[in-house]
Amino acid sequence: MSSLKYLSAYSEQTRAQVSQLIAEDRLRDVLLKRYPKTHDLRTDKALYQYVQELKTEFLRNAEPINKVEYDSKIHVINHALGLHTSISRIQGGKLKAKHEIRVATLFKEAPIEFLRMIAVHELAHIKEKEHDKAFYKLCSYMEPDYHQYEFDLRLYLTEIDHSGRRIWSAEK
Repeated sequence: MSSLKYLSAYSEQTRAQVSQLIAEDRLRDVLLKRYPKTHDLRTDKALYQYVQELKTEFLRNAEPINKVEYDSKIHVINHALGLHTSISRIQGGKLKAKHEIRVATLFKEAPIEFLRMIAVHELAHIKEKEHDKAFYKLCSYMEPDYHQYEFDLRLYLTEIDHSGRRIWSAEK
């Protein structure tokens, strides 16, 4: 069970259940049953609009997001699903921060719930820099099913790791 790198923080019982699903080649079917279709946010423009709507709904007074895009350079194997960066620039006599969110291109073809979980996670970094209790409380406020979606996304990454194929990809 040491090969379940995306589930290392979960209990032995949970990892054993996932290992059984993998052994029976049923993990893919479980995920497809729970999430039968993908989202249609394929462009950077559509992704930006989606993230802006979430920000407007939950973080109205937070600093603006200057850029949101899919990024093919983000590799899941480096434990990054998305990135939030803050670039400081001097404008006039003031120091301004420009916030950018990048999402791994793997999630262009994934369920909307996975994309929402990543967007919420990266948006939470605008207010909370560390992955602490306040950070996860904010994530759960913006998406009440945050932890379930994160777990299911980890199952998806585990499926890719074991089968070598994406579930919702056009290249099945």
